[in-house]
Amino acid sequence: MIADAIARYQRLFNHRTLRFSIGNDEHGTKIARNAKKQGLEPQVYVDNNVAYFYQLAQDLNIGYTDYIRTTQARHEKTVQYIWQKLLPYIYKGNYQGWYCAGCEAFVTEREYQQHAGICPDHQSPYEKISEENYYFKASNFSDKVLELVNNDTLKIVPQSRKKEFLALVKDGIPDVSISRPTKTLSWGIRVPDDASQTLYVWMDALPNYLSVLGYPTNSSWQNFWPADVQVMGKDIVRFQAGLWPAILLALGLKLPDKLLVHGIIRSHGQKMSKSIGNVVDPEELLKTFGSDAFRYYFLRHIPTLEDGDFTQEKFQRAYNHELSNELGNLVSRINGLLNKDRAAFIRQPLKEEPLGPDYHQAFAHFELNLAFDQVWHDIQALNAQITKSQPWKLTGADYAKTLGDIRQKLYTIARGLEPFLPKTAQSIKTNLTSDKVVELAPLFPKI
Repeated sequence: MIADAIARYQRLFNHRTLRFSIGNDEHGTKIARNAKKQGLEPQVYVDNNVAYFYQLAQDLNIGYTDYIRTTQARHEKTVQYIWQKLLPYIYKGNYQGWYCAGCEAFVTEREYQQHAGICPDHQSPYEKISEENYYFKASNFSDKVLELVNNDTLKIVPQSRKKEFLALVKDGIPDVSISRPTKTLSWGIRVPDDASQTLYVWMDALPNYLSVLGYPTNSSWQNFWPADVQVMGKDIVRFQAGLWPAILLALGLKLPDKLLVHGIIRSHGQKMSKSIGNVVDPEELLKTFGSDAFRYYFLRHIPTLEDGDFTQEKFQRAYNHELSNELGNLVSRINGLLNKDRAAFIRQPLKEEPLGPDYHQAFAHFELNLAFDQVWHDIQALNAQITKSQPWKLTGADYAKTLGDIRQKLYTIARGLEPFLPKTAQSIKTNLTSDKVVELAPLFPKI
């Protein structure tokens, strides 16, 4: 939803032609284990999963242009090409270390000791693994990557995540194991010319940013690379800011401009967990409240750059008090006033008036919740203006002038809402330009 709001903003206000990709990382130990638990072949398992995510993206009104799956042939071709290009920086060696199947990542001895041998994200013990793997000489590019991160050529947003990453790699970016023995990891892309090894999931997954563009065979990929921004959770920054830039430098390609790192969503202050029973079911919320209500809470009440908290009570309170009472009633009040003489107001053209600078500045800093706050302040101010001016008591030129101003302000609010609540924004704009009496159903009926 964060990426979708950014893409909608860029299209609306900066008139950008964008490629906005989402997708599924479908290889790895975790996938294979989960498929086995369900008695399914891995491909059947991921096909079932992707059907769910396709539908979820549709239900959330995500306006992506591309959906990439790492099991697709186009992706595998790109990955194999990249492997061949990286051969001067690949060597074989023995690896021994601690591995978390849930994270699909190795951890350092220091991290193992720090967490007492238990993964803090999955609450499962690390596995001791000793095996022969292929390595990528990420250390060759360590100084350059750190220089680019430090000087914000590769900008990590927010600064706190940049500091965390730099602290993690303060001793440099080490060489990275990029394969696993096929007997251990059978579900994945085989190493070219060595079927005994399967690509490590991150070596497989990260190139999706290029494979979705058709790299290297589709010449148009260069029109959309480097990426303006890649959006990710804070748990994978070490790969996105360390390994991925090193790979790109080895390929002679430019790095993405920005890495936007969002926080995690807790419930009652606790990390969501099936065992605790506090996991949010998005389908249930969407079925009950609709996509724009869902987007409203998670884009306004969850800080974009920090951890946030969700509870059913908070969600419903925001829905009833803010969406229903403030926005819903505002639109209903203005609709009733317009219905008195729609033909007269339709002759008054609506202008693409600029939103306040704080709105655009918040988007520039990826603080989407603050941009949303600016729009909401305008909603509250317009409600207050209507209450104070009492346009229903006015007549003639005073009525026309006052309501014309109110209509224009609501139109500007609708434009500000478009990146966040696209269905609601379109409904408001359609209503404001209709020359017929509109019997408007409540935008957000109270629940």
